[in-house]
Amino acid sequence: MERAGTKTDRTEEAERKCIATGEVQPKSGLIRFVLGPDAQVYPDVMGKLPGRGVYVSSTRDALETAVKKKLFSRGFKTQATVGEDLVVEVERQILRRLVDLISLSRKSGHAIAGYEKVKDWLYKEDAWVLIQALDGSARGKSKLSTPYKGKFIGCLTADELGMAFGRETVIHAALASGGLSKRVVDEAQRLQGLRDVIDVKGGKGRTEG
Repeated sequence: MERAGTKTDRTEEAERKCIATGEVQPKSGLIRFVLGPDAQVYPDVMGKLPGRGVYVSSTRDALETAVKKKLFSRGFKTQATVGEDLVVEVERQILRRLVDLISLSRKSGHAIAGYEKVKDWLYKEDAWVLIQALDGSARGKSKLSTPYKGKFIGCLTADELGMAFGRETVIHAALASGGLSKRVVDEAQRLQGLRDVIDVKGGKGRTEG
């Protein structure tokens, strides 16, 4: 397994401008939207749908602003219809993507779950990312620390994290560097921005690093 401090974080990313905030930032922190033939706005969470796209920062405030001020029509330079549940749908898709990526990481041997296993990976410096359930016991979670120069994810519930590992619930998990871990961190940052949560080891709307 690769250890923390590899090239995992160093890949340069293309940047795009958010139609709600006007800020230019890496695409990994934005959500792409496309306009369908029916003039309906559709989220393109994976960034693979054809057609011209516009981008919005992955925060609830930015998305709600884009909808309220009808910025999608301005961005697409034509009348665009936005569904009432657009923000909810974006969160649902990103959550599904994040759970799938963690599940794939587990199958490839890059992710483990369970307090003792995570503790062992942290001790051996095999962990790059510490993941802990948003609704887990604060006292229990405080016994494990984010890897040095590593990342922390705290935006998933125990049930959601459990889905990634084929269990009913999971409180503690960890990812090794390499594999899909960088993509997991990127998706977690987007989800955390949408949920606007405050985790116990990081801060509001971000992962620790």
